[in-house]
Amino acid sequence: MFKKLAASAVAAVMLTTGAFAAGEATGHVENIDFSFDGPFGSYDQNQLQRGLQVYTEICAACHGLQYVPIRTLGDEGGPDLPEDQVRAYAEFYEVFDPELDDFRTATENDHFPGSNLENAPDLTMMAKARAGFHGPYGLGINQLMKGMGGPEYITALLLGYTGEEKEEAGAVLYENTIFPGGWIAMAPPLYGEDVEYADGHANDLHHIAEDVSAFLMWTAEPKLVARKQAGFVGVVFLTILSVLLYLTNKRLWAPVKARYKKK
Repeated sequence: MFKKLAASAVAAVMLTTGAFAAGEATGHVENIDFSFDGPFGSYDQNQLQRGLQVYTEICAACHGLQYVPIRTLGDEGGPDLPEDQVRAYAEFYEVFDPELDDFRTATENDHFPGSNLENAPDLTMMAKARAGFHGPYGLGINQLMKGMGGPEYITALLLGYTGEEKEEAGAVLYENTIFPGGWIAMAPPLYGEDVEYADGHANDLHHIAEDVSAFLMWTAEPKLVARKQAGFVGVVFLTILSVLLYLTNKRLWAPVKARYKKK
């Protein structure tokens, strides 16, 4: 279905599907200063474009983004690709058209295809599904200042492979210090220098993991920046309103207070 990647069915990929084994994950999820963290943070357009490249060349072989319209790749505040590039990117995919009862080349108005494997979860909301690193499910002051922790978890998972393997119930499991249970069915998807960035950015394992994690954060929260801006405007408005109400209240009650003082 995915023309460009059909020849290289990479057995690798992204996130969480796997099998549990006895024991706990032993690794530690480190905080990362992503550009979109904090009340005034915003997405790094170049990083999102690099993350899209990593997803396309590595992750899309198995995992899908079925809830993401391809046209949103051109949205301001996101990857912000030119319209012609969005159109060209869509043509890499084929989608099933019920009206034709057959597959056709995708257009920018279609969504990304779903996962190609049954046990490969869709990655659209993965960054939100793994929220909670900085506190309980996105709550608390830490989430406001540092973000919700989903991208950090994804990065840590991609970096958490030890190289150890074992076979269990006919399946090969890979040791991962971050995955719950310590063993995961997904083979290590990244090794470093897996892609060549057009902007010349570093493509070591850590940078690639962070780039694709940032992109997955955008797929889960495409309107994050707009929501932050609306929240800031709301706080300013409420602050001004509170001051006006205080001054109005003080003015209205000032004569009454003066009469009581005279008595």
